Amino acid sequence: MHRRDLLKSGTVAAFAAALPAARARHLSSVPTDRSFWLSNMRMVATPVLDALSKGRLKATMTVEAAPGEEANRRKVTHLEAFGRTLAGIAPWLDSKPAQQDELVLHKQLVQTTSEAMVSALDPSSPDCLDFGAASQNVVDAGFLSLAILRASTLLNRSLDPVTKKRLAQALMTTRQFKPPRSNWLLFAAATEAALHALGEQWDHARVDDAFTSHMQWFVGDGTYGDGPHFHADYYNSFVIQPFFVATLQALSDEDATWKAMRNAVATRAMRYAHIQERMIAADGSYPVVGRSITYRCGAFHHLADAALRDALPQDVKPEQVRCALAAVIAKTLGPKGTFDNNMWLRIGICGHQPSLGETYISTGSLYLCSAVFLPLGLRPEHRFWAGPDTAWTAQKVWRGEDMPADHAVDV
Repeated sequence: MHRRDLLKSGTVAAFAAALPAARARHLSSVPTDRSFWLSNMRMVATPVLDALSKGRLKATMTVEAAPGEEANRRKVTHLEAFGRTLAGIAPWLDSKPAQQDELVLHKQLVQTTSEAMVSALDPSSPDCLDFGAASQNVVDAGFLSLAILRASTLLNRSLDPVTKKRLAQALMTTRQFKPPRSNWLLFAAATEAALHALGEQWDHARVDDAFTSHMQWFVGDGTYGDGPHFHADYYNSFVIQPFFVATLQALSDEDATWKAMRNAVATRAMRYAHIQERMIAADGSYPVVGRSITYRCGAFHHLADAALRDALPQDVKPEQVRCALAAVIAKTLGPKGTFDNNMWLRIGICGHQPSLGETYISTGSLYLCSAVFLPLGLRPEHRFWAGPDTAWTAQKVWRGEDMPADHAVDV
């Protein structure tokens, strides 16, 4: 699907027309309403799902990677794009929109996603995805598994028996790879949680290793180490917090020790959401620190997830998170060069900045940005959407408002 075709659609055309003006005006003019979010979600997700549903993803998706890495990344990048896209839009796909314009888009993407899943798992499809191609598949089977947990109707109960069995077998294929002692343990655990949800046998030990290790790796103030050591990056948001919360929620009743972890994990997750909201500057920018920065607004996966789960701190209003995340979306998806001429994402955080991409980054990797769209799973009347535009912490502080001091939470 070409960019010009996408831009002919109503909501996308309106968004595209507004972008230059939005960038030129003061931040308060950045749209925060649901249609702005839907426009961005559609622009990111549609090319991936549409191409895969037609068996054309491998043939048409640009594969941008670090010099010399394209051949290796081509083996895994299509599963990256599919799993990461679904992980972000799954709650919306499983929702029931009430507004007619959104309902039309929803019906279209639900059908496209269903067809894409069949295409991705059918051995005769030119887009059949190889879950055993490389250890990277542990990661993206994990993202796909997270999507299954977030969209239990569309990606589980509504699957035809053949596709459902193929999905389970594909996920099991990744067990051949031993994840390193890092956040990767949670990808393996999420895969087992998805198998449990699909009614298949699952591996208790892989889950217990992930949970027990991360409890040991807690370093304080809502933050986990990525393995035994702390890393100054966004992996607590990209992976650790949302995966730990979702997988624990899915499986904690299966083990008394896991059940006993829930309060601490929830308290830490809420504190980290507090930290994330304060990391968003008054203009929607945020510190460019740590690896995988080209996941763009996916850096706020955890904050978006906390909003979806109604698990924000008491002093952080849902509507201020909507406004803060909208500013981040505009800052990271709006600049010229973000998409190529065929609407595929390009490496960068503010436009096209290929040198920011590590050797493991390729086009498919970038679709982790879809995680910011999780709150679209909330109904329009929810306070997140219905509340008035509200300044977030950085805006309040830097315009001189008096505010309570921030304090660590060590649980």
